[in-house]
Amino acid sequence: MIASLLLDTLPLAQMPKVTSALLIGALVIFAGIVVVLFIFTSYFGLWIQSVLTGSKISFGNLIGMTFRKVNTRAIVRSKIMATQAGLDDPELTVGALEAHYLAGGNVQQVIRALIAAKKAKTISLTFREATAIDLAGRDVLESVQTSVYPKVIDCPPRGSAKPSLDAVAKDGIQLKVRARVTVRANLQQLIGGATEETIIARVGEGIVSAIGSAVSHKAVLENPDVISKAVLVKKLDSQTAFEIVSIDIADIDVGANIGARLQADQAEADTAVARANAEGKRAAAVAEEQEMQAMIAKSQAEVVEAQSDVPRAMAEAFRNGKLLVMDYYRLQNVNADTDMRRALAGHSQESDRPEENH
Repeated sequence: MIASLLLDTLPLAQMPKVTSALLIGALVIFAGIVVVLFIFTSYFGLWIQSVLTGSKISFGNLIGMTFRKVNTRAIVRSKIMATQAGLDDPELTVGALEAHYLAGGNVQQVIRALIAAKKAKTISLTFREATAIDLAGRDVLESVQTSVYPKVIDCPPRGSAKPSLDAVAKDGIQLKVRARVTVRANLQQLIGGATEETIIARVGEGIVSAIGSAVSHKAVLENPDVISKAVLVKKLDSQTAFEIVSIDIADIDVGANIGARLQADQAEADTAVARANAEGKRAAAVAEEQEMQAMIAKSQAEVVEAQSDVPRAMAEAFRNGKLLVMDYYRLQNVNADTDMRRALAGHSQESDRPEENH
């Protein structure tokens, strides 16, 4: 009616301009109504849920989440879960949930972990600690569950290269041990604390040390709990993400006699050293014998050389008249007598020897 009255009062020249302006205005108003209806229908369900559960999430917050590229449904559902579970942490706000989501955290997992910790009534876990654990890459819900229900770790772990821990007692007998470690998550040291691998390594080291300190393997077989007690005293869960509840010896077997084997190997090594020393002495004796034989040969050569000078000296004595013929014959007779005495002496020694009995 108003538009028709305006059209009637306006001059005919201005009617097309006014008509186009009215159409544009009507289109703008219609588009605005469509946008409002779209937004209302998109967020109405989430807004109604938040209102009915007392989560206090306004339409403005929902629209802002969309512009900030936050998963609206995840935030609303997480806030509803927290409200319904009675989580009263003052830091657990919609803004904090959005910030954790934008930082790459799992918002719903954090809320579930807080609810589990609250229901357990024995775990103190704040929203700040839960988000820090989640951003550190740990499964915060699994950590809370491990803190409520202790976890059993095999030592050595299943699938490892060696099926058992091998240790040797003081009597030289090897023992093969398999243990089970019951641990509870330590939420206060979960960030920066050592993992399961460290627990397994420390427990294995403690078991090997405890068996090595035992005087006899029989004492360990009689009381396996001696091992677990000795290991627990060392506080192996220090600076780790877990608290050791108990260490139980699942299986223990007797292995090889390592002490006897080492003694046998040492005896063989000592024998080899002694043989090497004897061989060295024999080689030195052979070398010395060869040197003596060389010296004898040299002396014999000198004797032969000296004997070759005797005829020349005798000839020179004959020429100079210092040696007469009779003197030469007497010298020959003396040599002949000497040879005869030597022959007789050798024959008498052979005859004096007792006959061998065959």
